[in-house]
Amino acid sequence: MAIKVGDKVPSVNLKHMAKDGLSDISTEEIFSGKKVVIFALPGAFTPTCSAKHLPGFVQQAEALKGKGVDTIGCVSVNDAFVMDAWGKNQNVGDKVLMLADGNAEFADALGLAFDGSGFGMGKRAQRFAMVVDDGVVTTLNVEQPGAFEVSSAEAMLAAV
Repeated sequence: MAIKVGDKVPSVNLKHMAKDGLSDISTEEIFSGKKVVIFALPGAFTPTCSAKHLPGFVQQAEALKGKGVDTIGCVSVNDAFVMDAWGKNQNVGDKVLMLADGNAEFADALGLAFDGSGFGMGKRAQRFAMVVDDGVVTTLNVEQPGAFEVSSAEAMLAAV
């Protein structure tokens, strides 16, 4: 069953590249006591993800933070090294926290994983975005397969 508005984000560890190297980061550390916009996408370096999804959040980061968002996170079922390289490629800087869900544990815990084996991608996260306030989901926008509308930075800017 998929997570829904009013639910608490499940406890899962993700990975990211910190200043001193590869590091675990818990969902509690990401969400507790903060307003967070987090978005997930099928894969780093993929066409829509690289051309529209991540760049939109980089461009709208200041506007989102101006509306009280403490952290913007990007999650993909890739490893932390790929997420770090993609963040550098996209000039993310410190605007978006690049989070690796390498084994799809976060996507599974949210009930938002899908099987992309037919495309040679294995298990992946559905494209979605959510606003989380102190660990509780206040907005959840899940895209229909192949769509990119409700999980955009502009949609999240309107939601916060």
